[in-house]
Amino acid sequence: MATVPTAVIDPARQAARWIADYCREHQLGDVMCNGGDAWTAMLEELAGAVGDDLGHARDRVQRQAEDIGTGFRIIGESEERPWPVSPVPLLINHDEWAAIAEGVEQRAVLMEMILADIYGPGNLTAGGSIPAALVNGSPFFLRPLVGLEPPGGHHLHFVAVDLGRGPGGEWRVLADHLRAPAGAGYALENRLAVSRTLGGLQTRLNIQRHAPFFANFRAGLAAACKRSEPRIGLLTPGRYNPSYTEQAHLARYLGLLLVEGADLAVLEDKLYIRTIAGLKRVDALWRRIDPRLIDPLAFDSHSKIGVAGLIDAMAAGNVVVSNAPGSAVLESPAFEAFMPRLARELLGAPLKIPNIATWWCGQDAAQAHVDSHFDSMLIGPAFVAAPLGLPGGKPVMPGDLSAEDRAALLADMARRPQDYVGQENVRLSTMPVVSDDHLVARPFTLRVFAARGADGGWTVMPGGFARIGEHPDPRASVMGEGSWSADVAIYGDTPVAPVSLLPDASTVNIRRNPGTLPSRVADNFYWLGRYLERGEALLGVIRVMLGNSITADAGAALAPETIARLVGIIVEDGAAPRPPSLRRTDLITLARTAMEAGDGGWNSVRSINRTARAIGAGSRDRLSADMTRLLDAPAPAGGALLDRAGSLQRRFAALAGLSTEHMGRTDAWRFHDLGRRIERATAVARAVRVFGCAAATADDLSTLLDVADSQISYRQRYLGGLAHGPVVDLVALDPGNPRAIAYQVATISEHLRALPVLADDGMAEAHQVEATALAALVATATAATLDEATLREIERRLCRLSEAIARRYFLQGGEPLRAGGLTLA
Repeated sequence: MATVPTAVIDPARQAARWIADYCREHQLGDVMCNGGDAWTAMLEELAGAVGDDLGHARDRVQRQAEDIGTGFRIIGESEERPWPVSPVPLLINHDEWAAIAEGVEQRAVLMEMILADIYGPGNLTAGGSIPAALVNGSPFFLRPLVGLEPPGGHHLHFVAVDLGRGPGGEWRVLADHLRAPAGAGYALENRLAVSRTLGGLQTRLNIQRHAPFFANFRAGLAAACKRSEPRIGLLTPGRYNPSYTEQAHLARYLGLLLVEGADLAVLEDKLYIRTIAGLKRVDALWRRIDPRLIDPLAFDSHSKIGVAGLIDAMAAGNVVVSNAPGSAVLESPAFEAFMPRLARELLGAPLKIPNIATWWCGQDAAQAHVDSHFDSMLIGPAFVAAPLGLPGGKPVMPGDLSAEDRAALLADMARRPQDYVGQENVRLSTMPVVSDDHLVARPFTLRVFAARGADGGWTVMPGGFARIGEHPDPRASVMGEGSWSADVAIYGDTPVAPVSLLPDASTVNIRRNPGTLPSRVADNFYWLGRYLERGEALLGVIRVMLGNSITADAGAALAPETIARLVGIIVEDGAAPRPPSLRRTDLITLARTAMEAGDGGWNSVRSINRTARAIGAGSRDRLSADMTRLLDAPAPAGGALLDRAGSLQRRFAALAGLSTEHMGRTDAWRFHDLGRRIERATAVARAVRVFGCAAATADDLSTLLDVADSQISYRQRYLGGLAHGPVVDLVALDPGNPRAIAYQVATISEHLRALPVLADDGMAEAHQVEATALAALVATATAATLDEATLREIERRLCRLSEAIARRYFLQGGEPLRAGGLTLA
């Protein structure tokens, strides 16, 4: 039967149809209906990529975002969600954007001046320009920082401002973000995802690039440091933070160290990172943690994610912190009521982008105004904490409340008016978003980012990211956080030169050492290797048991004694309880539990994989996207148990292949491979002890070759059948067999020789001594002398070696400074 050729779509006609249909259904205040040729060009590019299937465009861009590794986490959830990206970017003309950038830059300058006064002379409060209660009432006003001039002379280095566009085209400031401004990484990832689908749009519309903005920010942080080649870190709360993936992406893109509080230590008022080579000096931190948790000695003593003594290091001028703790005091919605007056007083000019009209109820006149316009206003908390009348902490329209909730709000506003603000209810412009294969209008807000450069001035990112509301209601109060995001493209008539973060080649010295490896990252890579190898080994035992006892109907099954030994290994690993018998049904139950048990405390393949995935998530800034995807991929479902075991084992083998063939031979890779080698040597030593004893049967020896994945090697080498000595020698002592104990021990010794040492006396360190003793034990053994006692000694020495490696290189609770051989650089 002949196939009907697919009709060729004319991109220009398709774009015209989309625009005509869309604008016929929506208000002229929509950005696309007023946008002209740029929107036509964008939709032509979209039609050229996906034809007339807008649903395919949405799915395609979403896949690109997932390939990049973009995700986020809702507070309280353990699993990440995919970052929702619209295939239709928000287009803004260069001239309109220039006015927005000027307004955001002016606002950043104004906020820096206010912060300098609040934490400095306090003239604004003393003169009545800012009520004292407005500052002291904020939970983010940090009194210990009063009088402390931040290193580099600035409180702010990076700010974000939320903007709303009214139906008439005017822009208003909705909120400021200074505490830990999030979203710049998502803006970057949105651009990458959309540009992979609309590849020609960049050149066609001369869209401005993000790279110069990030380069300027990095240069600005470096310029604020005392050293000419500073070490800069991005301080993250950890992988459970909602925007951790964004933080990891930014750290990788900017070339910053992604660090947690446990990675850092303050010694003699200087900040250091704990690395495998000792303590290394850190000159600046771009913090993404709550400022109240940043130093348990200065603020919240219960904080477990901060760095004790960090504020002392700041006070001594030895570390730049961006943004300085305490800057979030200006995030309070109540401050919006005073920004217009402060702009005129401090800058001598009105705000170029006004904020939404705000009245702080802590003042009598403002409270009276809010009371008289109560039903037409948006009532919200004055500060970050939720007042009693707003238990959800979100602004509300009184008309939307029940009679009971309205009465409770009024009563609390009468008791504590200073906890509330009244604001105008802004109506937002709309932009197109794909829904069910057609374009619909949804309200949007725009988050814009500004960064301080090397000259101390501000640069505004050309774009940012748009948040798109889930419902067509254009009120900002209804939109909330939005359900989709969109790239924001600034277009113009002037061609844009290609720019990247790559510096001029003549200014960079070639290096083959990737640089600092934090102890925590080394720990993660080591245990990622161990768990991946452990999962693969357990699956190997399960497959041998299933393949030789359950599905061996066409041939002879293994002897019950051999099967019992396989069962013993699974039970000894804690993967499943001991079955009541060796009957077929009991063995199937055992295998299913060992593979799939999610609860009950069993160390199943699923549990091992979950642990490996969690470890990998903590170092995703150093893992490839392919490795992250394999770690995150769901287990195969359906089919026979043996087939599922095979699929899972092949996935583990693929992960091993990625680490072997794609990871650079860095110290991080060495720790990952060390974990694999120690785990594999331990598993093979136990297998030889269980199946390779002097009285081993043919079934035992064949099973030992299967478990050690050496069956083919043996058959090629020995044509006369199974013999005890040759099997044990191949599996345990042959240095040319990559599955043998001897091969693992030799590789371990090679890695340890290449890793850094702390002592400079030329003497071997504890882990090297353990490795040497282990290598001597294996090298002097023979197949005839390799008895159970020797194998158990090998297992014990492998365990001691692992402990010695951890003691030397990984974080060890409260004494990680390791005074002996301390290296400070």
